[in-house]
Amino acid sequence: MAIPTAPEPPHPAFLRLPMDFDPRRLADDLSAVDAREWTPHFNTGVYEGDWSGAALRASPDSPLAIYSDPGAETWADTRLLEGCGYFREVLGTFRCPLLSVRLLRLGPGALIKEHRDPMLGLDYGEARLHVVVSTNPGVTCRIDGTEQHWAAGECWYADFNRPHSFANRGETERVHLVLDCKADDWLRQLLAQPH
Repeated sequence: MAIPTAPEPPHPAFLRLPMDFDPRRLADDLSAVDAREWTPHFNTGVYEGDWSGAALRASPDSPLAIYSDPGAETWADTRLLEGCGYFREVLGTFRCPLLSVRLLRLGPGALIKEHRDPMLGLDYGEARLHVVVSTNPGVTCRIDGTEQHWAAGECWYADFNRPHSFANRGETERVHLVLDCKADDWLRQLLAQPH
């Protein structure tokens, strides 16, 4: 007789990862990003105000560099990443395969309405991580009903397949370095560590 196994525990809605980055060096690299690199976010129905992105790693076949195309098979660093030494160093700390990597900026007074990113999560073999580059006390995120403030230099995993929203009620921009990764053994072990 087979012994039944317990179901795998549900994935957390969000989790701060045990890695911190230097906020000053993140800001230095951000200051090197030319204003012409920023593209308005394509998902216009879910936000109000300025939500824009700059691609650091993209699918060469995609007509829109900031789009994290789930069907893409190849990804490559962009020219912009070449000039951002600390961003490259940060990306080098992640020992999982990197897919799309973007800077996502939320301007003062802007908000991303509650929505879900379908087919994105550990159950689908991928994870989205956020490294906070710049923020202010008026920035909040709500994931699966829980509101939080993430500080500069922190790294967070969130299950964006769940309902989520962001708001910038402050007077300065919020910028996150957003990594879409393959959920390999290294990343799954990192997420399973007690925090």
